[in-house]
Amino acid sequence: MNALTDAQAATRLAELPEWRIEEGILTRIFQFRDFVEALAFVNRVGVQAEKAAHHPDIDIRYNRVRLALITHDAGGLTAKDFDLAAAADGSVD
Repeated sequence: MNALTDAQAATRLAELPEWRIEEGILTRIFQFRDFVEALAFVNRVGVQAEKAAHHPDIDIRYNRVRLALITHDAGGLTAKDFDLAAAADGSVD
């Protein structure tokens, strides 16, 4: 899979208003009521990631979860990153 151009990434980013591109990495911070909800979300995202064979970097800080996506093999952002970001958005209760 080829990395997206900056223009293509910007177009895809417009479809995901809560996400940001930081230093070439697609990121979002999710906030939940407590640790249990945050962990349940991470588990739902984990299922999506396994199905996609594409795994985000995940940082859990009590009720906050930061996801970071990049396709290392492609050397940048690809459609896989944006597709998994959309799936993560759909995993929020």
